[in-house]
Amino acid sequence: MSNPARAVLLGPLLKSVSRSFYITLRVLPVGMRDPIGLAYLLARAADTIADTSLIPPGQRMDLLLSLRNQVNGAPDEAAFTRMAAEVGSQQADSDEKVLLESLGAALTVLSQLSESDREAVRDIVTTLTKGMEFDLHTFPDESSGRIVALREFSELDQYTYMVAGCVGEFWTKMTYLHMPGTFTGSSEVVLNRGIRFGKALQMTNILRDCGKDLRIGRCYLPSVMLDRFGLCPHDLLVPKTSLPAQPLLFELVGKTLDHFREAIKYTLSLPAFAVRLRLACLWPVLIGLETLSLLVSNDHWLDPAKVSKIRRGDVYRIIAFSVPLVASKRLLQLWMERRIAGIEAQMRG
Repeated sequence: MSNPARAVLLGPLLKSVSRSFYITLRVLPVGMRDPIGLAYLLARAADTIADTSLIPPGQRMDLLLSLRNQVNGAPDEAAFTRMAAEVGSQQADSDEKVLLESLGAALTVLSQLSESDREAVRDIVTTLTKGMEFDLHTFPDESSGRIVALREFSELDQYTYMVAGCVGEFWTKMTYLHMPGTFTGSSEVVLNRGIRFGKALQMTNILRDCGKDLRIGRCYLPSVMLDRFGLCPHDLLVPKTSLPAQPLLFELVGKTLDHFREAIKYTLSLPAFAVRLRLACLWPVLIGLETLSLLVSNDHWLDPAKVSKIRRGDVYRIIAFSVPLVASKRLLQLWMERRIAGIEAQMRG
């Protein structure tokens, strides 16, 4: 593939579909950008296929598995045509349509990566699509009017690994590949912290988007936990249930904060000279904690019209405040620990 075509794929197109992630991506060391950006594009295309509700779940599953097979080296050019025609035609967002039409180019870029980067991208896309497959198998058709809940917290924990924890693992492996010597200590500990970093961000997303997901039949809040609070998934459709369900929210936020504590250790284990990597890890942590703060103070957290979403101006404020502090482990640790303590104080009332 020509450099200009590759530049468009991993430049303007990636920026148009990745939103805030693109900010993090651009601050990464150069060698890490292409494989991580490409993995994002392939995962985003897979997610678009899995979430296009106007297409029957079985058809989405077929296309999703076809994309996974192609990423793993089994060519099927006819499938690209199907994806563009069957999924792309249903996209209100033209950027998503362009992404689906660019899958052939994305796989060409994949073939041009080094063997180690190529295998890492294949592994992460395979795991992420297994998470999407889990969604399609577990939950009903979005238009069915039914709601299905996960059963145990362990099921939710495994799901968060498949759709986000594996991303933290991938990120860590890419750091080892492209910046050897950056991490000190046990690689097992570092990888586990990377996994929990991803889980922290996904748990935040699940809790923030609970009201919206319920309305398409997906309850990620485990039924065993709902039972303890005398609740069922259908109760959560009523916005006034937000307050009675708040103790459950707080319990799950507590588990999420435990993940964030590991994410902070991960971030601060990066040396001060690795400024780009520190910032790339710091921003998602701070944005996630800000989201949790909004969530625990939202008495209408189950109402999809009142979602706890951080404003763009606050994102830029976090970025601006973090840059002067990035080299100071002590100040960063103090800042993040205070954010967690503030959230815990909010939950205590």
